[in-house]
Amino acid sequence: MSMKMVDAYSGFSIDFSRMNFDWAALDALHEKFSRATREMIALESGAIKNPDENRKVTHFTDRVNYRTSGLFNEVEEFAAAVRNGDITGGTGKRFDAVVVNGIGGSALGPQLLQFAINGPYWNEKSRKQRNNGLKVYFLDNTDPAGLKDLLEVIDLETTLHLCVSKSGGTQETLNNLTALINIYTAAKLNYSDYACAVTMTGSKLDKQAKADKFLKVFPMAESIGGRTSETSIVGHVPAALAGIDFRMFLEGACRMDIWTRNSNYRDNPAAMLAAMWYLAGNGKGDRNMVIVPYSDRLVLLSRYLQQLVMESLGKELDLDGRVVNQGLNVFGNKGGTDAHAFIQQLNDGRDDFFATFIEVLHDADNVALDGVSNMGDYLHGFLYGLAAALASKKRPVITMEISTISPANLGLIIALYERAVAIYAEFININAFHQPGVQSYKLAARGMLDVRQKLFGSLTAPKSGTALELAVAAGLADKMPAVAGWLNRAAANPESYNVERKFSPEKGEWIYYIS
Repeated sequence: MSMKMVDAYSGFSIDFSRMNFDWAALDALHEKFSRATREMIALESGAIKNPDENRKVTHFTDRVNYRTSGLFNEVEEFAAAVRNGDITGGTGKRFDAVVVNGIGGSALGPQLLQFAINGPYWNEKSRKQRNNGLKVYFLDNTDPAGLKDLLEVIDLETTLHLCVSKSGGTQETLNNLTALINIYTAAKLNYSDYACAVTMTGSKLDKQAKADKFLKVFPMAESIGGRTSETSIVGHVPAALAGIDFRMFLEGACRMDIWTRNSNYRDNPAAMLAAMWYLAGNGKGDRNMVIVPYSDRLVLLSRYLQQLVMESLGKELDLDGRVVNQGLNVFGNKGGTDAHAFIQQLNDGRDDFFATFIEVLHDADNVALDGVSNMGDYLHGFLYGLAAALASKKRPVITMEISTISPANLGLIIALYERAVAIYAEFININAFHQPGVQSYKLAARGMLDVRQKLFGSLTAPKSGTALELAVAAGLADKMPAVAGWLNRAAANPESYNVERKFSPEKGEWIYYIS
């Protein structure tokens, strides 16, 4: 029986024949497949599948009904009114761009879809070339450079701001929101006249947006996590503003959902994908997952899958509370650029990975070269040449094909990986839908801000000394590396801090001067 699976309707196919496992190895996972089938049925029937947070997980089922919902139509109507100029900013000027302010899944999914469907040079096209779709920019960090770069290219009066945060309290997103409000206020503009939001009803952002009378506030479900939110309203609003056919994106995702509900793993590409990950990595993630799409427009896919896979599967404890330290590392590039980046190691270096090559069969343009071959032929040759080279060394490879880059085919791929992650989690008995490590990091970050406050609040000017001496003086000797970090940052930003530093050759370290 072939290890290649095909959906003739869409042209999607996936081939596991180069993964070096036979059907006997897969059949030995019978109990794991059975458990995964039961648990996926329970998940889609409304069971609590995120027990740590006592939440259901509904991204698979919600997207089935979302296509025909009133909320879907509301988003489409709002986006059309913005694109057509029926909804304008506070000074009456037509919107020409949208800034998506969000982090993690609130940015990665929309970025992937925008880059894949509209291409890397979308914002350089004229309004006519964009068919009235808005230019799309992203703020997905709390880096002041990102905000500064954005402000250099947008017109405040023709830019719509979409703030996406389920809780409304995500610090990076909140920082950008606060900064933008201040920037608009300084320009004597009312930020709310240029703003809309996607958030959970009753959240901090929801209350602020309604009190300040944002142009629109869209509700999002508590039961959909950020990394699985792209097929929800989180992905819909930015896509609609850019003119992407989100209904077809959902059609593709739902088509894959139907296929991957199959209880026979031999005809379920998500179950097979999860099993290959499990077997390749000995059930412990001992091999890295390398994602290589042979398409410029899919270059962000590896970044998207990093979050989906690593945040879902990288867990210290299993569902029984045992320390298991599970996870799968994901990295990637694009073919054939990868041949000049990291393929040397894949071919000759450590045998600690399995590669997934994704091909787009239809060329965007027929670019002839020598009368015999065109550019797309070379790209195809690079993919299969590399796959053959790796297979000859028994290095595991999965190949995937899609006919074209379209919203529907992007939906197929995202839904496939979402389901594979959920099934793999059942194989290894972990909760794929929480992120305790992220919460720990956030708490640790707040602790570092407390160090800053105590340090600069306790050091009276004038004062000087090494990082250790100043840490001791502030009662923070046990936080010396953090103190040194804050002092170095302060010295590099004299407009915000009254700190200078000079290097002492005698001591071999910086001396800090607080004035």
